[in-house]
Amino acid sequence: MINRKIVADFIELLEFFPAIGIIGPRQCGKTTLAKELIKKIPKECIYIDLESHADIIKLENPEQFFLNNIDKCIIIDEIQHFPQLFTLLRSIIDRKREPMRFIILGSASPSIMRDSSESLAGRIAYKELSAFNLLEIYNSNDDIIKHWFRGGFPQSYLANNDKNSNLWLNNFITTYIERDLPQLGLSLSSITMRKLWMMLASNSGNLFNASTFSNALDISLPTIKKYVDFLEKAFLIHCLQPFYFNTNKRLVKSPKIYIRDSGIMHYLNYIYNFNQLENNVKIGASWEGYVIEQIYQNIDSNHQLYFYRTHNGTECDLLIVRGLQVIACIEIKYTTAPKTTKSLALTIDDLKPLYSFIITPSTDDFLIKENIRVCSLIDFLKIHLSKIIESKIP
Repeated sequence: MINRKIVADFIELLEFFPAIGIIGPRQCGKTTLAKELIKKIPKECIYIDLESHADIIKLENPEQFFLNNIDKCIIIDEIQHFPQLFTLLRSIIDRKREPMRFIILGSASPSIMRDSSESLAGRIAYKELSAFNLLEIYNSNDDIIKHWFRGGFPQSYLANNDKNSNLWLNNFITTYIERDLPQLGLSLSSITMRKLWMMLASNSGNLFNASTFSNALDISLPTIKKYVDFLEKAFLIHCLQPFYFNTNKRLVKSPKIYIRDSGIMHYLNYIYNFNQLENNVKIGASWEGYVIEQIYQNIDSNHQLYFYRTHNGTECDLLIVRGLQVIACIEIKYTTAPKTTKSLALTIDDLKPLYSFIITPSTDDFLIKENIRVCSLIDFLKIHLSKIIESKIP
């Protein structure tokens, strides 16, 4: 059993809101988390799985079912199959508005957010559950290698060998393309969707050029942008936006695209074990995407992530920003002997961050210059990230 760091956040939300929503990609552990929450809720709970025929029958008359169990906490899993329930939940909640009435689980889609925001505004708090993050599984540097290579989806990470991890990833990708994405409303042939996903994986860490994808897949430019936006809202990719505030520089305006789960990124690039990754030209981009995802999962909602790149070549892999203030500039390097670069120095001069870091897999923690600290990813997450979150802007 992996203890999820986010449990405390859900308990806090349950104590205030009548409903909470646990959203995220399939197989990331939403159902397991909900059943763990049941043990901590001081009232009787009922679990309904909307992929179970027996449970669907219980909701043939959903209003009466909810009224008959008005004093209980009702957990509804895979609610995206029955979006019409959102309107009814508003009425049921308003009849007895108190905390811990409903927990809804769903594989995120634009329709879930739209329907619920229109009908449950002020009554529900959403929280994303991602796959395992590094702080949840870390015991040694071996865990970092395994987690980075296999990704954080529980059944991939916990597989007894790489072969079984790859088998699970293959099944997951195929099922998502052929069943889950169409159910969520993405109307694209499975062959074209696999090509799109593989192109995104091959270009992970690069600037997104929609025209290149449009030409390669023979799909219109607006349609490509629509599909990429959909995949981001389904928590499968991350579009890291460029930072453009508080500077007179000419800046790159295109986002950088990352496959969020490193295991999926590796599988779609035909990388089936860590030895292959070490000898692959994509190892730097893979490490960069992995680090960004781990920071994203552990940062709070008051901070945003960007990258920085000017037309004259100055760039920085990651910025942590609060409001319009750059709190930290971060370079991400897959090396055991990191060096400062002119580009990082220029970024620091442009943006005046409170902190600057070079993050590597396993180096010691030290100042390489007066205002630039080198550290490993685990030290950054365990030691320095909290200082960034708690820092006061001068």
